[in-house]
Amino acid sequence: NWKGKPTTHHPAPSPFGIPYRSLYSRNIENLFMAGRNISVTHAALSATRVMATCSVIGQAVGTAAAIAVAHGLTPRGVYQHKLAELQQQLMEDDAWLPWHERAIPELSRRARLSASDGDPEPLRNGIDRPIDDEDNGWRGPLGAWVEYSFGEPTRVSEARLVFDSDLNRGWRNMLANYPLNLEPRTVPSCMVKAFRIEGKRGDEGYRTLARVENNYQRLVRVPLAAEVDAVRFVAEETWGSSDVHLFAFDVR
Repeated sequence: NWKGKPTTHHPAPSPFGIPYRSLYSRNIENLFMAGRNISVTHAALSATRVMATCSVIGQAVGTAAAIAVAHGLTPRGVYQHKLAELQQQLMEDDAWLPWHERAIPELSRRARLSASDGDPEPLRNGIDRPIDDEDNGWRGPLGAWVEYSFGEPTRVSEARLVFDSDLNRGWRNMLANYPLNLEPRTVPSCMVKAFRIEGKRGDEGYRTLARVENNYQRLVRVPLAAEVDAVRFVAEETWGSSDVHLFAFDVR
């Protein structure tokens, strides 16, 4: 009988990407796979089989299926012809693909970006979360603002924001048991709870285009439909933090 430890841990490189080609059948033309039945070795399965990873695999497969239907493609056809579109759509929906950057809308890229506090340029670097020692975000006190200026009246249809949801909270992400005296799970204190989007046209000053209260989501899209010279995000309240942490602010 073996008297040593029951298993041997082989550390995997982190992060690592999961190839899209492992998510569809090699010999059944219209078959996707998501979850623990994807095509991996037994060693790779030890990491890809966990619940949170399976959920993002499901997101990738669902997005790929939508692209396949829209363009009349097979799963392999998405790989051959629309892989870049699939990757960009996943990142637009706040999935993280290591070593890839989200494409920034043209309107946001060519506008002048300024803020009441700090350097806001990381908000349009295409990376919507901390990576190693790079924060990839902007911080400011409550009431601080970030603004895109266009230099002329410009039609804007939507603002896209990504807030800090405390992704690095470690062991608190998923509990293995739930005792009766467990403290209630709450929205992370760093999450922005209330904010407004303002627009400026000529000498009219700023007016509120949209206001969001009781937000608890990391990715937020706000419809705008306005013609303005400038658009700004103004932070009003968090779920407890004294400052605001924002990873992305785009307008289109």
